[in-house]
Amino acid sequence: MIERQLIEKAAATIAASEKLALACHVGPDGDALGSMLGFGIAARAAGKTVVAGFGSPFVVPANLSFLATDLLVEPGEFPKNPETMVVFDAGSPDRLAEMGGPAGNAGTLVVVDHHVTNEGFGDIPLVDPNAAATGVIVVDLLDALGWPITPEIATCLLTAVVTDTGRFQYANTTAPTLEVAARLVAAGARPELISQKVYEEAPFGYLKAAGVALARAVLDSDEGMVSTIITHKDLDEAGVDWGDIDNLLNTLRLAQEADVAVLAKVNADSHVKVSLRSRGATDVGSLAADLGGGGHRLASGFTFEGDPERAIDEVRKRLGAHR
Repeated sequence: MIERQLIEKAAATIAASEKLALACHVGPDGDALGSMLGFGIAARAAGKTVVAGFGSPFVVPANLSFLATDLLVEPGEFPKNPETMVVFDAGSPDRLAEMGGPAGNAGTLVVVDHHVTNEGFGDIPLVDPNAAATGVIVVDLLDALGWPITPEIATCLLTAVVTDTGRFQYANTTAPTLEVAARLVAAGARPELISQKVYEEAPFGYLKAAGVALARAVLDSDEGMVSTIITHKDLDEAGVDWGDIDNLLNTLRLAQEADVAVLAKVNADSHVKVSLRSRGATDVGSLAADLGGGGHRLASGFTFEGDPERAIDEVRKRLGAHR
C-alpha cells in the first residue's frame, strides 16, 4: 500500500501545475492507456492543459480505440521539458522509449505503477505491487485531488482494471478490486462496451493469423509449457496489425497441460517480443526480469535479440528456477 502522505504529495504537486504531460509504456495495453487517458480527462476537466503520449510505434491498439484519445500527441510533439510529468504503468524508465527523455527533463516526475519489478523511479513514486491495476491507484489519486469521476473517465479506468485482471479471472481479483470496479460502474462505466470492444471483436484477418500461429504451437509436457511464434509476415498476409492479435495469447494459454504460455512475436526489424502468462505455479515476472524484461508474477514479457526459437528455449531453460 502507498503511504497516504506520498499520494497527498503527488496530488498537491499536480494541483499546483498548470500544465501536465502524461505518458505510459510503449505498446500500451488496457491498463496503461486506460489509466493515462482516464486521469488526463479528469485533469482537463479540472482546467489543466494536458497532453498525453507514448513511444513508437505510436499506434493505439484496435481493441482500445473506443477510448477517448483526443489528448494523445505523437512522440515528436510531446513536450521535451515538461513542468510536471506523470507516468503510468511503466515499471522502469526504459519502458518509456522516446518518452524517457522528457521524463528525465521533467521538473517533477510522478510515477503511478503497480509492477513488482518497479524499484521506485521518479521524484514521487506511487508504486503499489499489490494493486490489481495501475487504474486502481489512479482512483486513489483522483480522490486525493478531489476530481470527480465522470462516465467517460470511469470507462477508461474500468478498462484498466478489467484488462489487468483478465476480466476478473486472475488471482489479483481481490475484494477491494471488485469494490473499485463496482464504484466505476456506479459512476457510469459500461462493462458491456469494454467486454465487447476488448475481447469480442477482431477483424476477420485475425482468424487467419491466429490459425497460422496456433498451427505452429508446441506443447512441452515435461516443462508444462505451450509456445508458438507469429511473424510480421503472418500479419501482412492476413491483413492485420499487432494490435489486432492481442487476444492470441489468451487462446494459446487454454492448453490445460501447460502452466506457462509463451508467445514470440517477430517484428519487421527482426526484434522478438516475448509475452508470458502463468496459471500460478511459475513466477514469469522474475523469469522475464532475468531476460531483461519485467512485469507481474503471472503476466510479463521481454524483448530478445535473435531467433524466436532461441527466445523460447531461454524461457524453457529457466522455468524450473522460477517455480
